[in-house]
Amino acid sequence: MSQSSQAVFLSYASQDAAAAERIATALRAAGINVWFDQSELRGGDAWDQKIRREVQACALFVPVISANTAARHEGYFRLEWDLADLRSHMFARNRTFILPICIDSTSESAADTPESFRRVQWTRLPDGEAHPRFVEHVRVLLSDSPSSAVPASDHPQAQSAAGSPVPGLLAGKRVLALALVALLVAAAAYLLIGKPWASRPVLTANTAPPAHSVAVLPFINMSGDKEQEYFSDGLTEEVLNSLAQIAGLQVAGRTSSFYFKGKEMDLQTIARKLGVADILEGSVRRSQGTIRVTAQLTNALTGFQIWSRTYDREAGDVLKLQTEIARAVAEALKVTLLGDFAARIELGGTHNPAAFDAYLRASKAYQSRSGTDDIPAAISGYAEAVRVDPNYALAFAARSLALSTYAAEVAAEASKRESFSKADADARHAIELAPGLAEAHLALATFYNYGPLELAKANSEFERALTLAPGNARVLRISSGSAAYMGHFDVAISAAGRAVVLDPLARSSHTSLGLALYLGRRYQEAAAAYAAAISLNPDFKSAYAERGLALYAFGDLEGARTSCEAKHDFWYTRQCLAIVYDKAGRHTDAEAELANIKTAVGDAAAYQYATIYAQWGDPKKALDALDIAMSLRDRGLFQLKTEPLFDPIRQQPRFKAIMDELKFPD
Repeated sequence: MSQSSQAVFLSYASQDAAAAERIATALRAAGINVWFDQSELRGGDAWDQKIRREVQACALFVPVISANTAARHEGYFRLEWDLADLRSHMFARNRTFILPICIDSTSESAADTPESFRRVQWTRLPDGEAHPRFVEHVRVLLSDSPSSAVPASDHPQAQSAAGSPVPGLLAGKRVLALALVALLVAAAAYLLIGKPWASRPVLTANTAPPAHSVAVLPFINMSGDKEQEYFSDGLTEEVLNSLAQIAGLQVAGRTSSFYFKGKEMDLQTIARKLGVADILEGSVRRSQGTIRVTAQLTNALTGFQIWSRTYDREAGDVLKLQTEIARAVAEALKVTLLGDFAARIELGGTHNPAAFDAYLRASKAYQSRSGTDDIPAAISGYAEAVRVDPNYALAFAARSLALSTYAAEVAAEASKRESFSKADADARHAIELAPGLAEAHLALATFYNYGPLELAKANSEFERALTLAPGNARVLRISSGSAAYMGHFDVAISAAGRAVVLDPLARSSHTSLGLALYLGRRYQEAAAAYAAAISLNPDFKSAYAERGLALYAFGDLEGARTSCEAKHDFWYTRQCLAIVYDKAGRHTDAEAELANIKTAVGDAAAYQYATIYAQWGDPKKALDALDIAMSLRDRGLFQLKTEPLFDPIRQQPRFKAIMDELKFPD
């Protein structure tokens, strides 16, 4: 190593300077480079940035632990420890990076040290007297440093003068599962064939991401309690949503960003998969009403850190913290902030820590639900949030969405009306509290779609949500579906295509695009989109039926049969097979599939029966089934205007009468 390389970073409390100096002297005598600050000028932006760079670049971080550090909860060494702890979680999993040194009798249980410090064995050097065995141990650890394994970048600043590892990059590249690779290859087929909505091609090693593009990786839970992970995940999502509101900044969607949670993968690979230039990472530590958030922004191409900071805040300041982080990231990326930036980000939020906590718990239950039992738990959590803060518009909107979902998918017939009524009231109240909140308009649109089937009003609310949040992948996906059902195919395909760009690893992005293409009669491209969704989630049964119906409409009966038979035990694939078998002349098999659906779900699938009879060439039975669907207010009816399976009966007077009754917008 050259003399300019800081191989070892020595971190200590000021009271332990003499002992730390003895350790530094012993290491330097053996030719080991040491960063050992003896300045009293700690603090200030310039010093702060220098410390961050040195902690990021060092090969070995040595915290000097004593009764002095155990007794002090503040001090500059604490910032250094937090930075090293964060780096150990993110970048140094495969080798020893932290070497704690205790210079007195302080026990590991008594010392207030980060979790990563306690995972490794401590070395005890009373008063900092470093014996030869210790010096040799450090030399061995440094010889195991992977710096030589990191290839040099073509960027002139990609390495330090000593050739130490590029900050933020791991030695030894890892790749995603073969299924994901297959997805990216398949996705190119429908992302690159002259589509007006494809704002950029799929990134390869030789293509550059947009300059103002960022992914927010899940913040690490540093609270020492696995149960607190909902809070770190939730705060990550709130920061992501805040950034997504900045015009001119492309932010990767939640599903794609959270795909990498718990995966050991270098930032360059992650950025390439997500099509972004920069990565925001962080950690969250919560204790006794206070929150410490450490965040850092790294350029994934060069590996150099652009910005980093540690925030210590009261729990009630989380909303302002989101604004601070978003503003700092925007300024670091030189994105111009327009209008009242803080007001937009904080719109609909809360300053009440108990309400925020209840909201995050409810959101975790709703988003990670594996069955219908989780929806009431989410509704209960949102109810607690609005009870604590009656002005929490975002929580009212979230409860409205959960209530509409519950009424449509779970509630018994007797309680549907009550659930839909509450969903309507919550959505309207959220809009009253925060008229510019996209989530509130999305909630009202969902109620209109699922409840009274007021499709023109639903479409208007979806359009309003999209106008307010054009960079939100979730809003793009749902609004795309509404536009496609209303026959606005260019808008639908554009919105869904943008969702694929922003959230490429989200299965729902690809199924949304598949739906828009299918309803727009672009069947081959739709099949490719559904194939991409299947590659991401092979267990998602609906996508096999959707791909099968797209292949059927394209004229590929064998492909349609193979796709739907792959998940034969699902009612939606049985609908597909009933149609495909009949077209292939297997009428007995087709009737058996229809009978199986009727046995399983009865009149609840009246809309689907109508599609089957329409394709079988039996318009009377198709229209009779639609009459039943109308009497039940089957939520499938909002697809009626553009569903290709009804094309054979569109000119029937009874069909036109149903269309008139539903009052589809132009």
